[in-house]
Amino acid sequence: MQMKPYRIGTRGSPLALAQASETRARLMVAHDLPEEAFEIVVLSTKGDRITDRPLSEIGGKGLFTEELEEQLSDGRLDLAVHSTKDMPTALPEGLGLVAFLEREDVRDAFIGRTAQRLADLPLNAVVGSSSLRRQALIRRLRPDLSVITFRGQVETRLRKLEEGQVDATLLAHAGLKRLGNTEVITELLDPESFPPAPGQGAICIEARTDDARVAGLLAPINHADTQSALACERAFLAALDGSCRTPIAGLARVSGDRISFSGMILTPDGSVWHQVKAEGLASDAAALGRAAGDEARAKAGPGFFESWD
Repeated sequence: MQMKPYRIGTRGSPLALAQASETRARLMVAHDLPEEAFEIVVLSTKGDRITDRPLSEIGGKGLFTEELEEQLSDGRLDLAVHSTKDMPTALPEGLGLVAFLEREDVRDAFIGRTAQRLADLPLNAVVGSSSLRRQALIRRLRPDLSVITFRGQVETRLRKLEEGQVDATLLAHAGLKRLGNTEVITELLDPESFPPAPGQGAICIEARTDDARVAGLLAPINHADTQSALACERAFLAALDGSCRTPIAGLARVSGDRISFSGMILTPDGSVWHQVKAEGLASDAAALGRAAGDEARAKAGPGFFESWD
C-alpha cells in the first residue's frame, strides 16, 4: 500500500499547475484516492526564469524540463506533467513519456487588439509570438506583417497585448481552455492553413521507465488514441531533428485502427514550405511519422536546413 503521497512534478505557471491538477484529479477518480494521496511539487525551470531571449538562443525545449527530469531520475519525484509540445524528442536515459491525457483542441487562437482576424490586420501591423512555427506561418499568410518574439506566461503576453506592445498575439486554444480564459479569443485558426505544433493540446506524463508501480498508476488515465497520434508526430519531429530553431508543424488523427498525418516544414520567413501527408495503421504510428519526416527532408533538400543553421 502507498504510504507516502505520490509526488507530481510541474512547472509553476498557472497553465502548468492547471495541467498537474487535472492529472491529479483523473488519478483520484481512477483509483478512488483522496487528494492527500498526491503532492504537487512546483519547480522553477531555466526556461521559466529566462524570458528575455528566444528559446533557440538559450538551449531549446529542454530548458523547461531539465530540473523536473533531474528529480525524476533520482527518485525525488514519481512523475512529471508536461505540455507535450514542450518535450524534446530525446529524453534522458531511464525516463519516458508513459501516459497521455485525452487531447484537447489542437487549434491556435488568434487574439487581436486592432482586428478580430489575422486576415484583417492592417498593413504592417505587429504580431507577437514566441513560437518559430507561428512566426513562420504568420509570415507565410501575411508577409507584410511585422512579427516579433514575444515570450512569457499566458498572462504576461495578454498584458503586453493589452498595453499595446503588439496588435495581436497567438496562443494555444487548449491552454486558454484549461485556464478558463477563452473569452479573449477573437479567431480560431483553421489547422489546414495554420497547422499546429506536434504535440499541441496534449498533456503528457513522464516517469522512470523501470517504475512498474507508477506505470500501473498511470495506465487507467492513458488515452490510447492520443498516445498513437503523439507517437506519430514526435517521430516526424525526431526525423527532422526538430528543435526550437526549426519551424515544424504536424498533426496526426486516429480513427478506429487508422491514422492520418499531415506535416509541414517552413523557412523562418515563411517564404518556402514543404507539406507531406501520410496514412496507415495506428499500430504503425511511429514508423509512419518517421517516414513522413524523411519524405519532408528529402523534398526540402539539404540546403533548406543549412540556410539558417
